[in-house]
Amino acid sequence: MVVVTVLAALAAISLVAAAHWYLWRRLVRDTTSSGGLARRLGTVAVVVLPLLSVGAVASGRSGMPFWAQQTLAWPGFLWLAALLYLLLALLVGEAVRPLLRRLLERRDASGVADAPTGAEVPAGAEVSAEAVARTPVGAGPGTGSGTGPGARPDTDISDGRPDLPEPSAPATSPASAPAPAVAPGPGPSRRLFVSRVVGGAAATAALATVGYGTYGVLRGPRVKRVTVPLAKLARGAHGFRIAVVSDIHLGPILGRAHTQRIVDTINSTQPDLIAVVGDLVDGSVEDLGPAAEPLAGLKARHGSFFVTGNHEYFSGADAWVDHVRELGLRPLENERVEIPGFDLAGVNDVAGESEGAGPDFAKALDDRDRTRASVLLAHQPVVIDDAVRYGVDLQLSGHTHGGQLWPGNLLAGLANPTVAGLERYGDTQLYVSRGAGAWGPPVRVGAPSDITLVELASRQA
Repeated sequence: MVVVTVLAALAAISLVAAAHWYLWRRLVRDTTSSGGLARRLGTVAVVVLPLLSVGAVASGRSGMPFWAQQTLAWPGFLWLAALLYLLLALLVGEAVRPLLRRLLERRDASGVADAPTGAEVPAGAEVSAEAVARTPVGAGPGTGSGTGPGARPDTDISDGRPDLPEPSAPATSPASAPAPAVAPGPGPSRRLFVSRVVGGAAATAALATVGYGTYGVLRGPRVKRVTVPLAKLARGAHGFRIAVVSDIHLGPILGRAHTQRIVDTINSTQPDLIAVVGDLVDGSVEDLGPAAEPLAGLKARHGSFFVTGNHEYFSGADAWVDHVRELGLRPLENERVEIPGFDLAGVNDVAGESEGAGPDFAKALDDRDRTRASVLLAHQPVVIDDAVRYGVDLQLSGHTHGGQLWPGNLLAGLANPTVAGLERYGDTQLYVSRGAGAWGPPVRVGAPSDITLVELASRQA
């Protein structure tokens, strides 16, 4: 097991190193002059930024002081997002690069073909022997003998005196003979131009994408509304509204202001019940307790409930369960409560199995009245098979972030039955929220954050 872990770590390091070498080659080496200030600064950045990213990822697990975690988090995590989109943009640029070179070659060739005869030749350009042979020696305006446009009379008519002969002009040398313009072949300047255009476009696209994705996270989640019909829901519970929020991820970047935005948004929907479906925090109660305090302001007629996510078990789950209880939320640790019209159950996250506190569906659901509708809070969608086995009508989950950073949704789809939205599994429906925060980079691309207002509909109504 240790050998496998070491090999995996070496493979990851090699992949990251190769990615940064490619980035340096395309954005620094190909666009700057050797030994110049720009190349030196670019090289330093390509070395320092990945070190900051490693520090940001490792700081939370290593017990580093919280102020140090905050210092490393912003540049380190943002660089991870920028790296992803720089690489994607540069790979697209590899297809554009030869097309741009071909376009420039055609433009230059067209310019040579359209050049007028006798145009001056740029210094250093070569002239063919054939062009020289076609140029008459001594040809030029005002020369020649006899009659004709260029002829000069032998006698000065004004005074009758014979015109004294003038020294003949030296023959035009091949090197100075006028010849058609010849464009120099493709050289370093053309390659440099193409590299700068492609590199500049890639950097602009990547940074704009990351900037917009960061704004989306810091702005706060938007409300999404979903109606879910349940066959066994009592008529009196028709229209019951559950505000579902998951993956808030309070940490070194997202703090108290982020929590307050979420609380204000939830309260504005006037829900009947609030469900916080795991991954509330990335850190200890000591560091993040103040950031979670606005949760005490949540308001719902039937209360607020909480189940653990995998990140709670990285952050001291027992302490956080106690703390959210103090804030007025009710933790559901493999237990069930009766709500007018349906049963509400909650199970611990599967990550709790390492601490002997994993999900226990039998404890939460085994002895219930199956003629009543049931709603289950479970952080990870992967437990849907257990929910189906125990006759759950609706499971509410998070965990996936909807992929968070495109094309991360493709990877999330490999590990989860549903990445986002509502799907049916037999007689059980599964709704997966994209979450209200972000893990790692505070950036979302193609997976905007949300708080979902789930409205239950009774088929008996």
